[in-house]
Amino acid sequence: MNSDLNKLQPYPFEKLAELTRDIQPAAHLEPISLGIGEPKHPAPALVADAVRNNLSGLSNYPTTKGLLSLRQAICDWATRRFNLRQGSLDPEQHALPVNGTREAIFAFTQALINRAPDALVVSPNPFYQIYEGAAYLAGAEPWYLNCTQENGFIPDYDAVPASVWERCQLLFICSPGNPTGAVHSAETLKKLIALADQYNFVLASDECYSEIYLDESTPPVGLLQVCAEMGRDDYRNCVVFHSLSKRSNLPGMRSGFIAGDAALIGPFLKYRTYHGCSMPVQHQIASTAAWQDEAHVMENRDLYREKFAAVHEILSPVMDISLPEASFYLWAATPIDDEAFTRGLLQQQNLTVLPGRYLSRETDGLLPGAGYVRMALVATVEECVEAATRIRRYVESL
Repeated sequence: MNSDLNKLQPYPFEKLAELTRDIQPAAHLEPISLGIGEPKHPAPALVADAVRNNLSGLSNYPTTKGLLSLRQAICDWATRRFNLRQGSLDPEQHALPVNGTREAIFAFTQALINRAPDALVVSPNPFYQIYEGAAYLAGAEPWYLNCTQENGFIPDYDAVPASVWERCQLLFICSPGNPTGAVHSAETLKKLIALADQYNFVLASDECYSEIYLDESTPPVGLLQVCAEMGRDDYRNCVVFHSLSKRSNLPGMRSGFIAGDAALIGPFLKYRTYHGCSMPVQHQIASTAAWQDEAHVMENRDLYREKFAAVHEILSPVMDISLPEASFYLWAATPIDDEAFTRGLLQQQNLTVLPGRYLSRETDGLLPGAGYVRMALVATVEECVEAATRIRRYVESL
């Protein structure tokens, strides 16, 4: 087997299962999980209808490039959402449907990296673990940029040595961030685009939480949006990843897209024809319906706002928490060790959260996720309120 497989760490939820294996949760309480970021809101009816009405697609091999109607819907949505110049995002050159951002991020890394002893994939820390695994299995080394409360949970890119940028082939940003919810500013993205030009690396923006934000008047800025503001209609060196999992409550459909520099999308399409990862036809048609509708997305945001407001009111008197700019996570500092906090909370309140240390790696003597837990506010408003009440009860017992 590929020896690089030995470099992969267990996924955070495997570590969580091991941490809590011997715990006997309070039997008088129903279990609640805030551990996994799996949306629990109902799937949009128009998407379910589109799947049911197009089951004849089961009889057809889907193409890797996908239906033109889907690629057009993707480009139209991105153009509206990110104020792109009309027609600058060409469905024939700049966008591909993918089976969720996790699959696409991993595959894109394999297609992009030129194997070399000094190749680096740079990512935030804490981070979505697929960035690390994709780097190792592409023959590169991950390089972590610490995100702390002191830097607003955005990496200090000015502190990165030139020697790192010279070795960097791919820089991942996650904006809005998982797990912190922090959003990169347009000014920061412009700085990163300039660095990508100077050092000839690719800038990949994971934006799968971009449609869950608290201030309706201030949606998170996107990488393609900043390219457009700079007059870079070729989106050179830049790609973005988007998903219907969070935006449209469709984690089980595994549908998203990659868009950006045609000089990168074209070779990636070639890779994907060998990868065998085309999206089923009925899912492509249903995805088209989802990208063309915003009403269900606005309703979704309203539910998250209600949950964040209610949970913050309950927890803020006893925990160091602040509302994120976007995403559906609360990144909460713990009054005790994050693993001990997680074990005690499950044992006493039958409630699961994820220790922050499982989402980070020790870098420069710092493990930036330690002392935090990630809470995914994905359940109903009522269940999230009950969860917050139990967490407060536990904290007050310490």
